[in-house]
Amino acid sequence: QVQLVESGGGLVQAGDSLRLSCSASGRTSSIAAMGWFRQAPGKERERVAVINWSGGSTYYADSMKGRFAISGDHAKSPVYLQMNILNPDDTAVYYCAASKVWGRRDYDLSVMDYWGKGTLVTVSS
Repeated sequence: QVQLVESGGGLVQAGDSLRLSCSASGRTSSIAAMGWFRQAPGKERERVAVINWSGGSTYYADSMKGRFAISGDHAKSPVYLQMNILNPDDTAVYYCAASKVWGRRDYDLSVMDYWGKGTLVTVSS
């Protein structure tokens, strides 16, 4: 089992930066990929960024490319999400997630096995 705890959320203004942290505990060596997902009010949860240690790659949603950066070392905590040039559309609960399945080329929401409880990011205009 793996436990995930997010931190770093808060209220910021448009244009500001924020760094989220995800601390993992338990069988962290079993984790093949970790990522950040977010859910805005009234919207479905969406993928933000993923580190794929299984394939040695990272993924970013189009709207986050150039603004967000995910970082972290395998089996070492924490994994970070650096968010720059935030805008009100980035307001959401941000969740950390992890997958124990190795060998996938892509890790989307449906294949993540472990989830944190989320941290709220609010961006004011």
